[in-house]
Parts: sequence; structure tokens; C-alpha cells
Amino acid sequence: MSSSKETVTKLNSQYTQQYDVYIERQKRKKQRLVRRLVLFSIVVAIVIGGIAAYHIKQRTVHAEKAQQYEQLEQELSVLKEKEKDLKEEVNLLNDEEYVLEIARTNYFFSEKGELIFKIPEEDPSY
Repeated sequence: MSSSKETVTKLNSQYTQQYDVYIERQKRKKQRLVRRLVLFSIVVAIVIGGIAAYHIKQRTVHAEKAQQYEQLEQELSVLKEKEKDLKEEVNLLNDEEYVLEIARTNYFFSEKGELIFKIPEEDPSY
């Protein structure tokens, strides 16, 4: 009882050597498995990150295109309204009576025996 530690000697039999080899092999298998799983996880994370970045980029492009589409739709409606007004004006300008009326009001064109008096549209200041 002189020492508090007891020492156990290891048997050097064939069984213990095989068991040690088996344990070492299992340790290496486990280490390879962990490495493969880490590598696979990294690859999956990179792929998911790439897909997420692509998705976000596509969403921003889609939002820009939708905004541009709305703007172009508004421009188209304004241009169609303007085209409608211009066609109406062309039809009116093809009418001889309308052209004579414009000439009378804007250019003081008169028929024979007609006198033109310009009346100011503003109210007098007195």
C-alpha cells in the first residue's frame, strides 16, 4: 500500500493488437466522415447562398421592370389621348367653317361689310 496508484500492465496478445488496430480504423473512419460532412455542408451553404443572391437580384430586376412598365403604360395612355385630340383637331381643320371662325377670332379676318371690334377680356381696374 505504498503507492496510491495501481499500475496495470497491458497484455501484448494478438487480440489486443487487433482491437487497437480496429479502434484506430474506426477513429479514422469517423474523422473522414466528419470531414466529408463538413465539406458537404460548405458546398451546400455556398449553393444556397448563390441561389439566394440570384433570387434577390431577380426580384430587384423584376421590381424595376414592373415600375418601368407602369411608367410606359402611363406614357402610352397620355400619348393615345394626345393622338385622339390631334385627330379631332385635324378633322376640325378639314371643316371650312371652323377654319374661317379661327381666322375671324385670331387674325381679325372679316367678310365683306363686316366690322370687327376687339373687346378686352380683362375687367377694367377702375
